[in-house]
Amino acid sequence: MAEVSSLACSENKHHPMEPSSAIISLKNWATPLVLDDFFNMDLPLEVDLGCGKGRFIMARATRYPNTNFIGVDRMLMRLRKVNKKIDRAGTSNIRLLRIEASYAMQYLLPPSTVSMFHILFPDPWPKRRHHKNRLFNEKLLDALHSLLKPSGLIHIATDHLEYFEEIIKLFEADSRFSQEPAEEPPEDERTDFEILFTGKGKQTNRAWFRKIQSS
Repeated sequence: MAEVSSLACSENKHHPMEPSSAIISLKNWATPLVLDDFFNMDLPLEVDLGCGKGRFIMARATRYPNTNFIGVDRMLMRLRKVNKKIDRAGTSNIRLLRIEASYAMQYLLPPSTVSMFHILFPDPWPKRRHHKNRLFNEKLLDALHSLLKPSGLIHIATDHLEYFEEIIKLFEADSRFSQEPAEEPPEDERTDFEILFTGKGKQTNRAWFRKIQSS
């Protein structure tokens, strides 16, 4: 069972839509979240893996108030900054989870609940000896397939061309997913990393994939 962190200012920490109760803390780190504790799960759920300072998730949650959002990041200071933005904006449809993305996917997110994953500028670990640390591998695709709803989407962006090509090959070799035309985000949904890299003349490589419904 999950409960809202004491970082939140709300007195009623069990209220599912309190904007100040964004950061989730856990009593049991090996049990899937009870998402109904935080959201109206009749609405779609999007997950931002590595939400950073929150520019993307804040803009998207504002644009889609009838969609639920979970931002996952391992850095507590980042999440505290996002939490302050949520509080100031009065945004009610975001929750934040401090954990490694791979752990959240393996243990904390319930199966067949996510409408869309956003995996934006994952660490490319450019040195060959560090490639084993990269997020994308066959195990991640298994987790994505399990967690996505039928026809759910995956939005990927990276400035690292070699890593991007590796990701594309992984998905092309997996018959459970089909590639979709990648949509360019509006300006306010471009992450801090994208703005930084664009300013340095780097190109953003973007891809969307869809979970294929089994017949």
